[in-house]
Amino acid sequence: MATVPDPLILSDGEVRSLRAYADQAFSRAAGAPLIPGNRVRLLRDAEENYAAWMNAILGAKHTIYFESYIIHSDDVGRQFVELLASKAREGVRVRVIYDWMGALGHTWWNFWQPPRRAGVEVRCFNPPRFDSAFGWLSRDHRKSIIVDGRIAFVTGLCVGRRWAGYPERGIAPWRDTGVEIEGPAVPDVERAFAASWEECGAPIPTNEFVSDVTDRTAGTISLRIIPSRPGTLAVYRLDQLIAALARESIWLTDAYFVGTSSYVQGLCSAAADGVDVRLLLPRAGDVPVVRAVSRAGYRTLIEAGVRIFEWNGPMLHAKTAVADGRWARVGSTNLNLASWLGNWELDVVIEDEGFATEMQMMYLDDLSRSTEIVLTSKRRARPVAPRRLRSRPRGAARGSANWAAKGVLRIGNVVGAAIVNRRVLGPAEASLMLSSSLALVGFIAVAIFLPRVVATAMAVLCSWIAITLLVQSLRLRYPKKHGAKDRDAAPRTSSKGS
Repeated sequence: MATVPDPLILSDGEVRSLRAYADQAFSRAAGAPLIPGNRVRLLRDAEENYAAWMNAILGAKHTIYFESYIIHSDDVGRQFVELLASKAREGVRVRVIYDWMGALGHTWWNFWQPPRRAGVEVRCFNPPRFDSAFGWLSRDHRKSIIVDGRIAFVTGLCVGRRWAGYPERGIAPWRDTGVEIEGPAVPDVERAFAASWEECGAPIPTNEFVSDVTDRTAGTISLRIIPSRPGTLAVYRLDQLIAALARESIWLTDAYFVGTSSYVQGLCSAAADGVDVRLLLPRAGDVPVVRAVSRAGYRTLIEAGVRIFEWNGPMLHAKTAVADGRWARVGSTNLNLASWLGNWELDVVIEDEGFATEMQMMYLDDLSRSTEIVLTSKRRARPVAPRRLRSRPRGAARGSANWAAKGVLRIGNVVGAAIVNRRVLGPAEASLMLSSSLALVGFIAVAIFLPRVVATAMAVLCSWIAITLLVQSLRLRYPKKHGAKDRDAAPRTSSKGS
């Protein structure tokens, strides 16, 4: 009888063919080609990131492009802004983008006046407009720096004292991760910044970009630059693909995890098939509602075999992933719909075994400072001391056929599940249910005792929406005669741009 070959034993040619198919799938899912020949340096926390940023800015000779969701008007923010202003006075072209919503409560209105006077061009991304009732919901959540078209930084860090910590008060820095890039991929980061800049006003003149410096090979690492925009779902498609293709491990770090049903299902299916799926999340988040929704889904994930850890420090803000010791992602995209679907985001996807190994070592170091969440005998999620970590949590499923969570994945819609009884709710959802009910009771009380307030608010909102639709319909019906913008036009001055 002929021997049936093991389908898992592949020849070198078959392995190369599979990798070629995977490369094609990744390129299509992410909408970004694989760019070889780069040098990439992993940067951990503000101590490494801020130092590298400042060193690059100090060496700038032509251009500095600086994009950040939040630039705090504290001592750390002022230090960076003063450095940018000094480079502008030297004749370097400095452009800065900050997000309007990100700045709320963190940056004073007069913070940007001194750098503008020094020559820094500053633009505010997407402030509320009268002709767009809900346009403000789309935010620029990207964090990037490009210097002279030569070196680029893509990161999860904003600029502020929170990331540097308060050593005099014994408060540790926020945990975060970024990368430094040199090589042919830098122009892609530069183009992503240019797209954000044009969204705020006139475009950057094409003759300002310096591309010949980055055409030369700088290293051996292949990567993709993924500049997500609202509605593109590029990173979401890629994350789904990795969850489906990973054979050994998927290690995720996220600050605001609210996974969709399909994504959570992908993680659970991978874990049930024997893939080592781990999720590192913050214990002390700065957005309590998101933390409550994340914890509401712990039981489903743990029962399927996903190991969940909570960071013991003040805040875990990193957004990273590493899978199968080969693929890694670092950037600004969180594992939730706001990032996947609604925001402008920027991520680097790196396909290199050496870099992935470095990411794995960093992840294991982070786990040593975290606490694993396991199920008790009553099937409640609770933390367990690090010394009691197990290879698989109690109650984990051990195969796709025994997947205990199938059909009950509803993270992010706990309230809806409670109302229509779509799935079993547990103790983890109690605080979220209580806060939701209190909010509804408060709204009902206002509607009963102050009906004019509710009626006025609804009238104003409906009027705003009506005006928005009217303006948009007129723009579509009677487009401007002058057509597209002149790509080579000089950008408007910063005093009017924000």
